[in-house]
Amino acid sequence: MPFWIPVTLCAALFQTWRTALQQKLRNLLSINGAGFVRFLYGAPTALVLLLLCMAATRLPLPAPNLRFLVLCALGGVFQILGTNLLIMAFGFRNFAVGTAYSKTETAQTAIIAWIVLDEVLRPLAWLGILIGLVGVLTLSLGGRGLRLRELAAAIWQTAALCGLSAGLLFAATGVASKMANQALSGPSIVLRAIFVLFVTNTLQTLIQGSWLAWREPRELRKAFTTWRSSCWAGTLSACGSACWFTAFALAPVALVRAVGQVEVVFTLLFSRFYLKETLRRTDVAGLLLVVAGVMVIVLAGR
Repeated sequence: MPFWIPVTLCAALFQTWRTALQQKLRNLLSINGAGFVRFLYGAPTALVLLLLCMAATRLPLPAPNLRFLVLCALGGVFQILGTNLLIMAFGFRNFAVGTAYSKTETAQTAIIAWIVLDEVLRPLAWLGILIGLVGVLTLSLGGRGLRLRELAAAIWQTAALCGLSAGLLFAATGVASKMANQALSGPSIVLRAIFVLFVTNTLQTLIQGSWLAWREPRELRKAFTTWRSSCWAGTLSACGSACWFTAFALAPVALVRAVGQVEVVFTLLFSRFYLKETLRRTDVAGLLLVVAGVMVIVLAGR
C-alpha cells in the first residue's frame, strides 16, 4: 500500500476528532473565535513537529522564498474563508443543499489540480471519486430524498452557493499547499510539508487574530482564557494538517481528498458507538459507497 494512503487516513481521523472538540468550543466562542484557536494553538504544535522532523532527518530547515510565502498565505486565507462559508451554509434553512454541494470538494479538487498542476487521473480513479461523491451526498442529504433534478434547481439558493464556494476554497487550499511544498528545495518531502504547515498556521494566526482584534476583541481574549479546551483542538488540527500536507506532497491532491472522505465514516462510527445514536439505512448505504469509492481509488493508485 502506498505510504500516502495511511497518512491520509490518519489525517481524516485527526480532523474528525478536532471537529468534535470544536463543536464543544462553539458553546464558548464565536464562529471566528472557534476557528482562530485551531491556528493559535496549532502553530506551536506544528513547530514541535517541525523540530522533531529536523532531528529525525538531520536535515536543515528549507530556505523560504517569496513564492513559498505567497502560496502559504493564499492557502491559509482560502482555508479561513472556506470554513466561514461552510458555517454560513449550515446557518440557512436549506441545510441539506448547502452541505451536499460542499461535498463536491473532491471533484473540484480534481479539476483544479488538472488545470494548475497538470495532475491527470486514471479512469478508475475518476470512477472511485464518483462512487465516493455519491456516498457522501447520500450521507449529507440524510435520507431527505432530494433528487438530481431538485439539486440542480437549487443551485442558485444561497446555501448551495455557499456550499459550492466552500468546496472550491478547500480544493484551492490543497493545491496551494502542494505548490508551496514544490516551491521549496530539499530532499525530504515530509520536512517541507511540515514547514509549509508551520508557516501557514503562523500566517493564519496573524491574519485571523488581527481580524478578531479589530472586530471581536472580546473573542480574542476568550481564545486565550479557554486555553485548556482550545489547545487540544489546535493540537489535533496541526497533527491532521501535517498528515494532509504530507499526503498532498506524495500523491495527486484529488486522490488524497477522495480517500479523505472516510472522515464521514469516522464521524458516523463515533456517533454510533460513542454517542449511541442510531444509524439509518441511508447512512449505512452512504458508508458502504464511500468505502467502496476509497477501495477503487486504492486499486487505481497501484
